[in-house]
This record gives sequence, structure tokens and C-alpha cells, in this order.
Amino acid sequence: MDMFKVHFENRFIVLSAEPERLQKYGLFHKFNDTIELYKLISDFQSDKSIHCINIYGPDIKHLWKIFRIYFNEVEAAGGLVKHASGRYLFIEKKGRLDLPKGHMEPGEEAEACALREVSEECGITGHYIVKQISPSYHTYTWEGISYLKKTSWFLMAYNGQMITEPQAEEGITKVEWLLPDELSSIKSNAWLSLMEAINSSVLKE
Repeated sequence: MDMFKVHFENRFIVLSAEPERLQKYGLFHKFNDTIELYKLISDFQSDKSIHCINIYGPDIKHLWKIFRIYFNEVEAAGGLVKHASGRYLFIEKKGRLDLPKGHMEPGEEAEACALREVSEECGITGHYIVKQISPSYHTYTWEGISYLKKTSWFLMAYNGQMITEPQAEEGITKVEWLLPDELSSIKSNAWLSLMEAINSSVLKE
């Protein structure tokens, strides 16, 4: 990959080999050294007025490796489930629309984790993976520690009952099956990283 996008809630940092000359990127910084990079990350975490930063350097693999060392890394997997009717499965969690996903267990493959999480959070069985979707990266802080979570996404097919009963024990408050032309209506209630994963798969099918 020649570009990585890391979400900080609905803000983001883009790492690239060359400057990404797009208007939506607020600030540009050329990568010089690790200390400066980590100060940029720290300042971005604390200053919520900065919407986005583009950090660039010719060796993107090295830049991405150094960037990740700043965080504790965790891995998760989840699924975008397409029903035979053409509807897609969504859940509401913590007041926002989301896709079923969860942390990978030790030794668990991403595909198995994604299938398991969909079953546990949505109560469906018989779904299967069609293809992998581009992964998403986002950060969060827990007890003063910064984490970088990579979520592996998979497009899944399902032709069983469209269950809408929330799994309260999983913290889910709503289950919905939406048609593609209804997806634009959820933008205001969904994470930016989620909408990008959806758009890259649903709109390009």
C-alpha cells in the first residue's frame, strides 16, 4: 500500500509517500524523525480542532512501521452481511450505527473471528464470506494507553431469516436490514471509517 488512513473517531491522519493534495486534508507534514512524528500524533490526539493531517515520506513502509510503534496494536474482524433480498445488516451500538465486529481471540484467524462475531452479535447462522474488504484502522485511549485497532472486514452472503432482535448482552440496541439506497441516510449516525468500508464494497459491487 502507498497510503494508510488512521481514524481518531471522526478525524484522521493520512500517511502517504507523496503529499495528498486534496482540500479535505487540513495540515501537511513531511516525516523527518521519530520524535517529531510522535509529537504530531500526541498533539493531534489532544487538539480536537485539527480535523486531519497528512504526514508523508518516500519510504511509506518505514513511516507506517514507526507510526504503529507509538500505539499498542490490537486486531479485530467483522462483516458486512448482504441478504439475498439485497438488504444489508446493520446494528446500533453506543448510539451509533455499526457493523458486527469484535476482537480476535488468540490464534484465531480473521475470517473465523468475523463469522463468529456476526453470529454472536446478530443471532444469525449460515452466512458465509464472499470476499475481503479493505481493512480499517482507528485509535482509542483506554486508561491512558493509546491503542491502534486494525479491523479486517469481509463481505458476507446470507439467505436466512432477517432477525431484528437486538442482542442486549452484546450492548446492541437495534438491528436493521437496509437497502443500498437507504445507506446515505445513516451517514450522520455512523463512523466515518464505517461509511468508507461500506462505500468501497457496496458501491463498487
